[in-house]
Amino acid sequence: SQQGCDPFAQTQRSKLQHRRARINQQINKEMRMRAGAENLFRATSNHKVKETVALELSYVNSNLQLLKEELEELNSSMDVYQNESESISVPMIPLGLKETKELDLLVPLKDFISEHYGEEGVLYEKEIKEFMELRQAMRTPSRNEAGLELLMEYYNQLYFLDSRFFPPSKTLGVFFHWYDSLTGVPSHQRALAFEKGSVLFNLGALHTQIGARQDRASLPGLNQAIDAFQQAAGAFNYLKENFSNAPSLDMSAASLTMLVRLMVAQVQECVFEKMTLLRAQNDFLARLQLAQEAARVEDVYSLVHQTMSQPHVKDYVPFSWTTMVQVKSEHFKALSHYFAAIALCDCPAPSDAELLEQEKAFLQFHVTMPEGPSLRVLLQDPEERRKLGKAHLKKAIMKHEEAMRIHGLCKILRKMDILQEVLSFAHKRSLSKYSEIDHEEDFFETGEAPDIHPKTHQKPEIKSPNFSQVKVTDLFHRLGPLSVFSAKNKWYPARRVHLMRGENGFGFTLRGDSPVLIAGVIPGGCAAEAGLKEGDYIISVNGKDCKWSKHAEVVQLLKSTGKEGVDIGVITLQGSDCPKAMDRKAAVMSSGSGMLKSNKENSRKSLMNSKSASTLLVWSKKSKRSKKSTYSGVPFTAVGDNEAMY
Repeated sequence: SQQGCDPFAQTQRSKLQHRRARINQQINKEMRMRAGAENLFRATSNHKVKETVALELSYVNSNLQLLKEELEELNSSMDVYQNESESISVPMIPLGLKETKELDLLVPLKDFISEHYGEEGVLYEKEIKEFMELRQAMRTPSRNEAGLELLMEYYNQLYFLDSRFFPPSKTLGVFFHWYDSLTGVPSHQRALAFEKGSVLFNLGALHTQIGARQDRASLPGLNQAIDAFQQAAGAFNYLKENFSNAPSLDMSAASLTMLVRLMVAQVQECVFEKMTLLRAQNDFLARLQLAQEAARVEDVYSLVHQTMSQPHVKDYVPFSWTTMVQVKSEHFKALSHYFAAIALCDCPAPSDAELLEQEKAFLQFHVTMPEGPSLRVLLQDPEERRKLGKAHLKKAIMKHEEAMRIHGLCKILRKMDILQEVLSFAHKRSLSKYSEIDHEEDFFETGEAPDIHPKTHQKPEIKSPNFSQVKVTDLFHRLGPLSVFSAKNKWYPARRVHLMRGENGFGFTLRGDSPVLIAGVIPGGCAAEAGLKEGDYIISVNGKDCKWSKHAEVVQLLKSTGKEGVDIGVITLQGSDCPKAMDRKAAVMSSGSGMLKSNKENSRKSLMNSKSASTLLVWSKKSKRSKKSTYSGVPFTAVGDNEAMY
């Protein structure tokens, strides 16, 4: 069975998770106190009481503020997730995992098994415990492939849990509790979709941690980081498209849009780093390309910064993240101007053979054309190149200084030496280049360099999670094939029928596999006499369970009976055999009574339209369909009509 990593092993990261869990519990307590105080404040008309309660409320609120700040500092401790290598890489932003409370499913599932499936709940204790152990393990996944597989395995297992134990019209009555990844605010819901969504969120978060810890000074490390951030973007995007009305802010559409964009920007930054590793940077075209890659990174980070400044996201995202993103945007803009200057000042003027290619590249390089001579003249005249290069460096230095200024505004980032080092190294490099090309006799006013046109040779991909890569078997397999034995189907209590074989056999036709269906009953035959009906499913023959049996196996069991006859256990699905039941149901539904809620489509529409806070998290239709094809047992009609008389 799968293991989570030992939550008590005192790694840096587990210490973080422990502190996070502790703060989560304190936030929980304060929020309960606040709710109680608010209720009392509303209910009382006594002035004295109102004053006391108001005082208590302000105290609780300031406590909550402090706890949230402490949590923000934890969420910003990016260095714990970074790698230990010597080289300096700019830190990336990883996400903390959502915490959840323990969940005891033993009683609710046993009750459901006895009520709905008519079996002894006790007989399934082993399976229920196995499921609960899997849930326990996935709370602390290790930061590697095994941890990702563990989350996938649990996510896939939830598909079966949903089909077996969550009928469309009612819930199991258990609450799933999860804490917001960033604020630690608790939320709970009865809908299994909230559990699924939270696991999916953690899958994305784990990818971000794996991406942040790669050694990006090497090519393999960079490729792994790119892959991890692309997978993270895919998980958050899938969550945004397939789940709605989440009760916690980290899973709201606005937050998920922001997270997808942040991951895409981190991929783009890795692509830039990859270029600097791969290219011989002393050639003119390679440097132009680097400048354009840097401009592209600046572009995507400024989009993330805009997204983080939106009303619903601004007060929620840690200040250190917003600052970090803004710093990177300025930093990469500075780099784009620096590489433009280097291309112009450190590369020799082109030979006639190179001129055409360089001119073509330079044509699409600036957002607007630089003032002064034509490109051809500029490229061939070292003095003109130096002038434009100097203008680019001037802009680079301004942007480096802006990046350092913004960095200094954030207390948490000021503690991050790595970032400080990277910024000041880049700044000094641009300054020394500037003084190297600055002539004392320069009397011209350095012009305004145009910005560089963003362009990348590797567009980030948003990679959706591939759930089929982790194969799971339904833990509750013994309940029978899902095509019949699911939470949405209802059937009449199982019947035991004793059959004697007549001279024309048993007098019925059978069709399909697992479970085998009685497709027809011959009037006046043995089966009809014994009370078997068309549409019955055979679930046992002479006490042997046949829910999963193939057609031929059931036939073999029937044929091997002697004179004493055979005991057959059958069930009839409700609503499948008698049209009267169907008509009654349809009438109730059309009469506009409360029954409408049990209609999945309708309830989905009404949920989508009502914006109330209590709405359940609902699956969108899209994912419903894709799931079906992956998992569900083949319904008997798809088997082909291999009917035979027995």
